[in-house]
Amino acid sequence: MENPVYARMASELARLKASGNLRALPVAESRPRHVVFEGRELLNLSSNDYLGLAADLSLREAFFATLSPATFLPTASSSRLLTGNSAACIQLEETLRRLYGAEAALVFGSGYHANTGILPAIADRDAEIFADKLVHASLVDGIRLAQARHARFRHNDVADLRRLLAESSERNPKGARIVVTESLFSMDGDAADLRALVSLKREFPNVLLYVDEAHAVGVRGPTGLGLAEEAGTLADVDFLVGTFGKALASTGAFAVMSGLARDWLVNTMRTLIFTTALPPVNLNWTNFILERLASFADRRERLRGYGAAIAAAVRARGCDCPSVSQIVPWIIGSSMDAAARAQQLRAAGYYVLPVRPPTVPEGTSRIRFSLTAALTPEEVTSLAAAIH
Repeated sequence: MENPVYARMASELARLKASGNLRALPVAESRPRHVVFEGRELLNLSSNDYLGLAADLSLREAFFATLSPATFLPTASSSRLLTGNSAACIQLEETLRRLYGAEAALVFGSGYHANTGILPAIADRDAEIFADKLVHASLVDGIRLAQARHARFRHNDVADLRRLLAESSERNPKGARIVVTESLFSMDGDAADLRALVSLKREFPNVLLYVDEAHAVGVRGPTGLGLAEEAGTLADVDFLVGTFGKALASTGAFAVMSGLARDWLVNTMRTLIFTTALPPVNLNWTNFILERLASFADRRERLRGYGAAIAAAVRARGCDCPSVSQIVPWIIGSSMDAAARAQQLRAAGYYVLPVRPPTVPEGTSRIRFSLTAALTPEEVTSLAAAIH
């Protein structure tokens, strides 16, 4: 008799296949701007290397010149609370603190670690969490792990959030209220109104603002610090989370916050305490990139133009496209149709993959163009023409 665990797996996988939502790990070899897939070299439009830094050999050469066998440390070998709190990690956090003008910063193994660790650590049973309906899965999981009561407000609907905060203030006047949002949303490419959220924070008691800037760090703001810098709200965000593995071409994540909050997380955040620290060589590379971040303004400007051009091409087909960024969704509808359209684009030389439920809601399967500053204007023009 088959074990019921395996029987359930087989049944669910069959259901996913029938609905066009079965996933498999693609076999694709990454090149600086391309991907070798099924024997063909395709232009990579599925990368989060938004500034094209990972494809910049001159940056790597300059960084390698700073290394020696003594400074090339490929592992931390321990958690940060044991022997893994390297000088490179301390230096990186100081750089982040200085750039953001914050009291403190903390570095984590990944954005998933950050979001699933911070929220459970700061939200007790008396707190309430209010999250945008479209926040990333890592935030959803962090909310689920927290002991707090929680609710979701309609996407980018400040009025709906105001209603929830008013009800919470009346129900629980002394409790903490944590508002959670992305700044640039990972699937729609649209942006939160951070100024409006800051106004709500000031309107109601005991509100903390938690902003995930994963897709905005590097690409938005005068010096690349993100949408909060662009909106002039850096000082009003209580927990600003960003990642190094996207525009900054590295690995790991960070949060900037108050000194008190940092001390609390060091003592209570399980995904910080119980995991091996990032390798010093990666931390040094991240610091190398951060110190140069303000100088990439031309790449940021080029990327914004590319995003606007591809969004316009999608809208020209009569499709709704909410994007205001380098993430441009072409919302197709059914999973089968999205997979077929992705196949057509790959045949035309573009490496794109369909995004299907549960990543996005049923009926909104899409092609997600993830653009980078490493593209050429000619390639962007050709891609716009291919969206037909």
